[in-house]
Amino acid sequence: MSKALLISFLVSMVPLIELRGAIPVGVGIFAAQNIEMTPFSLVLLFVTCMIGNMLPVPVIFLFARKFLEWGQNQKLIGGICRFFLEKGHRGGAKLQEKAGRGLYFALFLFVGIPLPGTGAWTGTLAASLLDMNWKKTCIAVIAGVLLAGIIMMTLSFGVATVAV
Repeated sequence: MSKALLISFLVSMVPLIELRGAIPVGVGIFAAQNIEMTPFSLVLLFVTCMIGNMLPVPVIFLFARKFLEWGQNQKLIGGICRFFLEKGHRGGAKLQEKAGRGLYFALFLFVGIPLPGTGAWTGTLAASLLDMNWKKTCIAVIAGVLLAGIIMMTLSFGVATVAV
């Protein structure tokens, strides 16, 4: 079980995959290795993926914007830095346009709905680019990751039990 948890933890830290991909990977490893999916093991998997997904959030919020702004003019990394800045600005602009005064609730939904490119990394980067409040951003992102985790755990567990 520790191998499944370690792999899930590492996958949950990968941008664009995050917890949305880590939970199905973990459930799949559990099923492939005939590890009994008890409530305890599923909660442990869930918590492991939550921690792995949230670990990069402070770094992203505090340093990603500075790095990307610096890197956009560098020869080797300029293209990827511009891509992430543009993605963050677009995500932030859409969020701000649609949300108005409910910006943090919109951030929660943006992070919580498990669609590609809408996870904690993108949400935190967008919040950083919009100069949103750190504490409120953390609460919205944590709640969003929790919602995405519940959705993915429900879907993954359902698929795994049907497949077995």
